[in-house]
Amino acid sequence: MKKILIITPHYPPSNLAAVHRSRLFAQHLPLFGWKPVLLTVHEDYYEEELDWNLHKLLPSDQQIEKTAAYKVTKPRIVGDIGLRAFFQLRKRALELVQKEKIDFVYIPIPSFYVSLIGPYLHRKTGVKYGIDYIDPWVHVFPGSDQLFSRHWFSTKLAKWLEPKAVKNAALITGVAEGYYQGVIERNPHLKQRCVFGAMPYGGEAADHAGLKQLNLKPYLFEANNKLQFVYAGAMLPKAYAPLEEIFKTVSANKELFADVEFHFIGTGKTPNDPQGYNIKPIAERYGLWQSVVFEYPKRIPYLDVLIHLEAADAVFILGSTEPHYTPSKTYQGVLSKKPILAVLHSASTAVDVLRKSGAGLVLAFNGEEGLDQVPTGFVSLFNQFRAFQQNFNANAIDQTAFELYSAKSVTAVLARLLDAVHGN
Repeated sequence: MKKILIITPHYPPSNLAAVHRSRLFAQHLPLFGWKPVLLTVHEDYYEEELDWNLHKLLPSDQQIEKTAAYKVTKPRIVGDIGLRAFFQLRKRALELVQKEKIDFVYIPIPSFYVSLIGPYLHRKTGVKYGIDYIDPWVHVFPGSDQLFSRHWFSTKLAKWLEPKAVKNAALITGVAEGYYQGVIERNPHLKQRCVFGAMPYGGEAADHAGLKQLNLKPYLFEANNKLQFVYAGAMLPKAYAPLEEIFKTVSANKELFADVEFHFIGTGKTPNDPQGYNIKPIAERYGLWQSVVFEYPKRIPYLDVLIHLEAADAVFILGSTEPHYTPSKTYQGVLSKKPILAVLHSASTAVDVLRKSGAGLVLAFNGEEGLDQVPTGFVSLFNQFRAFQQNFNANAIDQTAFELYSAKSVTAVLARLLDAVHGN
């Protein structure tokens, strides 16, 4: 079996969303001839709360190597764990490549700085490496144009470091093509020497099956006689404009939504701040707070999220004015066996998948120019959804529409890319 070293500073029991990328790849890669070796940072150095139930989902025979890191100082100067553990990870990675006879090194980012270990290992040992873009690295933030601001420095540093990280990469992947398209444009030489591929996050049915064994219960809200929706996960930066149009519409049609609750989970400014509200100010502006709209800003454990999805009557999915929203994110809703109400950019591939599968109803709008379509469309969609929800049969969903987005199928794509690189 070929060996792949996955360098991922966060790994279960870390509760950060990105750990599922490495977790599910590592779980299924052996089926396709690749044995994973995980290199991570010891959980004693994590800042976030730990999720030991998530840790229980890991295969018992998985090889996990852990390093130390520099602790966070007070005041907090360096928080990024990729920086705090950079030299420890680099040293251990070199030892593993040499000792374990590693065939390929795979580095999901962020943390972006860890990607610089790839060229170091390649230079020292000749091992091929790849970088997986969970988020774009070179990214213009609001405020990036303000000289000497934090975002200005971050953008400048990213533009300087990324070419060094990708220079000799054999594989560049991402959650979607748009995540690494800019990398190709900024580094055109990669077209001749590098393999590219996109794999969305995959859904894992076994995670839902494991809930019964853990006997977890929902605790953020209680069932009542209202139609309860759950939106789970961080808010996309450009999702606030359509959300405001939706809240404005709900406020103007309060009778229609009098028996409805929208519960937003894990949508806060930072993962661990229970007071870091993002949704609450908008809901208050339209008189919906604590009557129709509820927010729980702090990120809760992954399996707790699944329990709340299953406790809800329906799942609410919100895209943004950008089309970067894939069907994999709707897959958790399908696996929870709940009907889905979605508002998405018309160019999102999730639109057709939801409609063809029968998993939910979608309001599709044309980006920023199409925001004026949302108010009228949402009222019409919601009236249709009431009947859809009452007659919903989870067993009637066309699961074939989601086969491409299962964790196993997504990992199969990665394995084919790895085989192509390994054969070169």
